[in-house]
Amino acid sequence: MENLEEKTITEETLFKGRIIELKLAEVALPNGKTAKRELIHHSGAVAIIPVTADHRLILVEQFRKPLEKTIIEIPAGKIEPGEDHALTARRELEEETGFASGELEYVTAFYTSPGFADELLHIYLAKDLYHPKERRTLDEDEFINVLTVSLDEAKQLMENQLIVDAKTIYAIQYLEMSLLKAQLEDN
Repeated sequence: MENLEEKTITEETLFKGRIIELKLAEVALPNGKTAKRELIHHSGAVAIIPVTADHRLILVEQFRKPLEKTIIEIPAGKIEPGEDHALTARRELEEETGFASGELEYVTAFYTSPGFADELLHIYLAKDLYHPKERRTLDEDEFINVLTVSLDEAKQLMENQLIVDAKTIYAIQYLEMSLLKAQLEDN
């Protein structure tokens, strides 16, 4: 097997913002040549699959400036430095939907865009939902509509290109596979 590792020769920070840090790296390739790599560092994020007692999915609708359109997603948010991602999941669920979860289950984690970014997204399943006595408020620059849909309605939103992001598509497929698994176990 060929060694595929790229060794960093130099690295320069081009931009450091509130959410991302952009770096330009020069790397030594396995064949001895060099190349430039544009890299984005992100502190990580969580996404939550909130499911009601009657098996409906809670989604959020918001405008996404990079896409220049409104899309429908599962609730999600950035992990603050040093914050436990389960705590982030609980906070973001409350802020974005108004619900808290009595049962928060870790599902998986994946890199969102490993070709240029190190963002690791942790996925949680939230059940036993309730409205807390005091609701957390949205960030001052955040505007969200909350929707509650069936799994079939969520799949229709995908077909209509209103759900277009990987985390939400993953969530819908996860729920569909879980439902299928439960049906097979019942037989």
